Amino acid sequence: MNAITPLHPAQHVAEAFRAAVRAFDRAHPVLLLSHNDADGLSAAALFARAFAADGWQVRTRVVGRGESPWSPEMRAELADVAAGGVVVTDLGVQPGLPKPGVPTIVVDHHIPGAPPAGATVITGHGMDPIPTSSLLAFWCAGALADAAPWLWIAAVGLIGDMAENAGFPEMADARRYGVTALRDAASLVNAPRRTASGDASPALALLMTADDPKEITKGGRPEAAALRAAKAEVKAELDAARRVGPKVRGEVALIRFSSPAQIHPLIAQQWRGRLLGEIVMAANAGYRPGWVHFAVRSARDRDLVAFLAEHRPPGADEAYGSGHRQATGGALRPADWNVFIRGLGFGPEDEVPDEVPA
Repeated sequence: MNAITPLHPAQHVAEAFRAAVRAFDRAHPVLLLSHNDADGLSAAALFARAFAADGWQVRTRVVGRGESPWSPEMRAELADVAAGGVVVTDLGVQPGLPKPGVPTIVVDHHIPGAPPAGATVITGHGMDPIPTSSLLAFWCAGALADAAPWLWIAAVGLIGDMAENAGFPEMADARRYGVTALRDAASLVNAPRRTASGDASPALALLMTADDPKEITKGGRPEAAALRAAKAEVKAELDAARRVGPKVRGEVALIRFSSPAQIHPLIAQQWRGRLLGEIVMAANAGYRPGWVHFAVRSARDRDLVAFLAEHRPPGADEAYGSGHRQATGGALRPADWNVFIRGLGFGPEDEVPDEVPA
């Protein structure tokens, strides 16, 4: 008897996606909901290109600052939006559906929560190495169209989510586009969502239409100029926050500052390389009025999702402690932040007013 060759994970993903799409209704557009970082935007662009190539109408919705696809607010926004199917990507896995009653596919790579009833969940979590949402989307796209010309988009997402050196053959193949161009494109695509406005639409527009990464890095379109301006804005905010030193209590090193830009993950990542023994927490009280956003990183082999779960304050919601084992964070109201930070051993000087000023 001939041995049966096991399917590659990409084939399993493609088959699951192809089967789920059969339930979609071509009479209405496919609604794509994605995160606003390089990985999520790349995944959205790949899905948009694949569905369009297969003759579908497509509508995109980038889920940005303070938003959740699983929230009542999102369900209310989308209630009257016609959709033949919904794809949610790089936004986690949580109970509930953005459009109940409409066939839904969730494509993600973070630690999943309870799966939403009635949806098909395609997750990279548990694979080794864990594929990013953009790589999962690239595998899914191949079920609808020839995705080979879009390989560079998956690479932008891989680099943006720090998976460039994870060993994926797709990343190795994409190097023909130029590693520097791919890295620069990922940096630019990531920039708009970190700005004070948080508007990532220029980045998605370029990813949906460009032929290669150099159209993003060196192109003359207005969207490319918007990405360069966004990167300059973020750099200025980052330079200011870098001057804030850490305060250590127990195993936690806290760097607290106020900026309208989403730079707390970058600050946490930078201090991670310098504070090798501590859990690094970068907290930003100026990112969104009425909230403290924070990013947690560590150079140690420490389950940071579990760490935050151990210290979860009573008022935390789904924005707290999701993500990856060694890259997580959250957002807390001031009163909850104060409870949280006191529990970690920090004093009144590290608390914030009950109402963070706009």
